[in-house]
Amino acid sequence: MSVPVPLRLRPLEIGDLLDETFRLYRRHFLLFAGISVILAVPTAALYGLALGMLTTAAADTTTSLDLGSVTAFLGGIGAALVVNVVLLPFTNSAVTLAASESAMGRPVTPGGLFSGVLHRYFPLLGYWVLFNTVTASLAFVLCIAPGILWTWVWVMWIAVTPAMFVENIGLGAAVTRSRYLVQGRWWRTFLILFLMGVVTYFARVGLEAFLNLISTLLEIVINRFLIAVLTQGAAILVGALVTPVSQIVIVLIYFDLRVRREALDLFQMAYALAAPPAPI
Repeated sequence: MSVPVPLRLRPLEIGDLLDETFRLYRRHFLLFAGISVILAVPTAALYGLALGMLTTAAADTTTSLDLGSVTAFLGGIGAALVVNVVLLPFTNSAVTLAASESAMGRPVTPGGLFSGVLHRYFPLLGYWVLFNTVTASLAFVLCIAPGILWTWVWVMWIAVTPAMFVENIGLGAAVTRSRYLVQGRWWRTFLILFLMGVVTYFARVGLEAFLNLISTLLEIVINRFLIAVLTQGAAILVGALVTPVSQIVIVLIYFDLRVRREALDLFQMAYALAAPPAPI
């Protein structure tokens, strides 16, 4: 359980917003990292086993892979994809909910996070499936540069998940709400996300390079199958450690947009002044 301190709402410059993201992650590291890593374990295990079997078969076969090895590999990848889709609302939204609750000064518990995401499971699943698949497919069908369309939609919908949790609204209202908040501040929001993406990319590359060095040293004493399993699984878990940073910055962007468009910081100040003093 984490008992957070309410976020002091104020207009944040880009540097301050990025700094606040890492401060919030560091303050609740065990909570955010624990949620992300636990949710990544099933997928990491399945991908690791599938890649380990394929690597072992490729090393032991002199001509070509046999049908059984290929079938086992495809079955493992298929199982990992199914598990990944089933857990999609949790992996992409649990840390967002935790950061939102933390920013509002509410206690955060694993049970509360599970029930909070489960309560909105199908809207969140539909949103992430729509966002990850349909958007890219539509871009190719319309012969529009997929990167430009995907980036525009991604930035315009960036506040959907925090709006669903904080304001307790449905998916359609959250999409409209996100577009309203981002409108007029698209480039600033994009710049924040781009800078955070660069930071998380280099952090991920550095951690993966360290893991590759360890796996190279372990090849002396561990067989090829275990090396492949551990390397693939560790890479996914390392990504899970970096993922909370992106979800936290999205929550802070949401509150910053509300402060700038709706003066949410003034409402917070007025509420604090109107609240009765705490008993001694």
